[in-house]
Amino acid sequence: MTSSHILWKLTLKCLILACLSVPATAQQQNRPPPAVTVMTVQPQDVTLTTTLPGRVVASSMAEVRPQVAGIITERMFQEGGRVEAGEVLYTIDPASYRAAVAQAEAAVAQADAQLKAAQKEEVRQQQLASRNVSSTASLDTAVAARDTALAGVQAAQAQRNSAQIELDRTEIKARLSGEIGRSLTSKGALVTASQASPLAVIRNIDTVYVDVTQSAAEIIEWRRRNLGERMSDGMPKVTLTLADGSLYDQTGTLTAAEPDVNEQTGVVVLRMSFDNPDKLLLPGMYVQVEMPTRVAQDVFLIPQEAVSRNRRGQPTAMVVGAENVVEMRQLTVLQDMGTDWVVSDGLNAGEKIVTVGLQKASDGAKVTPEEPDAAPQTNADGANAEGQAPAEPTDTKTE
Repeated sequence: MTSSHILWKLTLKCLILACLSVPATAQQQNRPPPAVTVMTVQPQDVTLTTTLPGRVVASSMAEVRPQVAGIITERMFQEGGRVEAGEVLYTIDPASYRAAVAQAEAAVAQADAQLKAAQKEEVRQQQLASRNVSSTASLDTAVAARDTALAGVQAAQAQRNSAQIELDRTEIKARLSGEIGRSLTSKGALVTASQASPLAVIRNIDTVYVDVTQSAAEIIEWRRRNLGERMSDGMPKVTLTLADGSLYDQTGTLTAAEPDVNEQTGVVVLRMSFDNPDKLLLPGMYVQVEMPTRVAQDVFLIPQEAVSRNRRGQPTAMVVGAENVVEMRQLTVLQDMGTDWVVSDGLNAGEKIVTVGLQKASDGAKVTPEEPDAAPQTNADGANAEGQAPAEPTDTKTE
């Protein structure tokens, strides 16, 4: 091959490469700005909330304890079930207490006999004194004996009542209607009136309390905004999040707030009340209460995916301004609300922020903003909004 042929081939390759590179360069120069999805923001009033941890507490609780000593002879309830006030839970061997009642009744009968004899002697002395046969001292002695006998009757009756009460207490009854736990004693056990451990515990959980803690700083802020009011006055409903993350289907109310601050933790205990018809809330359960604090006016709800952080950790958003040029804005975030951030400063009404495509938008870059597309609407005939009938399905079946 001669040098002229080699030179001709090299010239041809250069011409081909030059022709191919010209369209590519022109295409890069005419490429439109990258498309991003934007959302138009408008101010609104939002109720701010705070999430507080807490524990479920029974609305009322009673420890079942014996009031007399003896041997447990029977347990009358089902463990873990419901009991009603006045229902017999345990029985104690009543033999010695029945004997004490019988003895007291005999003492009452003896005192009654002595009273009747004293009353007859008083009547006889009065008759003798009326005929001036007996002295006044004898009458006074008879009256004193009558009064002493009457006091003896009253003392005997009181002793009988006390013995009857002791006998009645051999049947240990429920003082509260509610759910009873497991039995902490068994048949045949010896119990005493002064023992430290209860026999069982009854809890009323038809309505439960949730005790939460709030910092003293938040309490001060609330009191400054609501001078002269108690926290339980006019408080909106509060919601409850269970330990598994689900939302409780009943709303509650703030019923009480401790008037002091814990010296060690610096918090105040607040008590919420919730109805518990399905017995889902159990005492001791860990929950979270979402409580309204105040209404923030003219704030913006921004999707969390539209907010990023700068190198200083400050929240920012990309705003599409005039001529579709992107501007980075620093935001003031009050709190989160579901999947949104509550923003109080950094945005203006009617501005468009980038929600999708943040990696394509940088400060000062030009973009093509697109609003989220709405779902296509169809009329009764099956045509779309532009009057075109839907395309026929293509049969891809091959024979």
